[in-house]
Amino acid sequence: MQHYLDFEKELALLDGKANELRSINSSQNEEKQKNGDIKEIEKKSKQLLKKIYSDLTPWHKCQIARHPERPHSSLYIKKLMTEFIPLAGDKKFAEDKSIIGGLARLNDTPIVIIGHEKGDDTKSRIQHNFGMARPEGYRKAVRLMDLADKFNLPVITFIDTPGAYPGKGAEERGQAEAIASSIAKCMQIKVPLISIIIGEGGSGGAVALASSNKIIMLEHSIYSVISPEGCASILWKNSDKMKEAAEALKLTAGDLTKLGIVDEIISEPIGGAHRNINEIILKVGKSLERSLKKFNKITPDQILEERRKKFLDVGKFKL
Repeated sequence: MQHYLDFEKELALLDGKANELRSINSSQNEEKQKNGDIKEIEKKSKQLLKKIYSDLTPWHKCQIARHPERPHSSLYIKKLMTEFIPLAGDKKFAEDKSIIGGLARLNDTPIVIIGHEKGDDTKSRIQHNFGMARPEGYRKAVRLMDLADKFNLPVITFIDTPGAYPGKGAEERGQAEAIASSIAKCMQIKVPLISIIIGEGGSGGAVALASSNKIIMLEHSIYSVISPEGCASILWKNSDKMKEAAEALKLTAGDLTKLGIVDEIISEPIGGAHRNINEIILKVGKSLERSLKKFNKITPDQILEERRKKFLDVGKFKL
């Protein structure tokens, strides 16, 4: 059953009406009329979908980025990688399944891949801690980046997290240090590092894997220092002000491109990535292939210097 967002209620009614007609048994003469009615409703539904998605607010985009049917890292890896060997554990404490990673091939190119994983049903979401990594997850990411640097393999990271896990145990085991170490490692490796934000890019939990040479965002993904709800609770002492907070945070792909943080936006199918998963996976694959080719003629030192300069230039005042 398709999940509709709050601002898609009219669309849900139209689609529900079409499904209701499909389920009605009818005679041969009635069938012709019924099919005509269904086609008319489907036409109206497509027009309404296009209209809704042509005028989205930042808060609408937050809802789309969190859509439960939106494709996650594991699906992109499964569909895009011709080979994938998962590597687990931080070799210090434990395995954290909210970050997945390992050795892979994108067509014929060997790479190291790292990504947040939210899960796609109740059981897997609990298993992956809803994409909120603990220190072990970030230390695993550091281990994989070290491996990539040692064997001269490009790194691709998929970002999709509401933020790092804020639990007591995570803090006791050095959550802040683990995030900082992951950011530092991003700024030390001399291989291409490409990040793609496929859903939520929440706070330091996202930055830890997205301090890269190139940051790509899907059209309806978000990237922010704090969630709109968290921001509203701090500024207005009222989480219901999340719509105003979403506007103020400049968290959309368009806003972040203007600010010089994001380098490329991948357009999504009308209605969001979840409405045509094969199309968005194909677009992501082509974007990653183009991005990797760019680094073929650049030396390791140039790759590192380019990455550092990118972040030093963010927010710099220009006359």
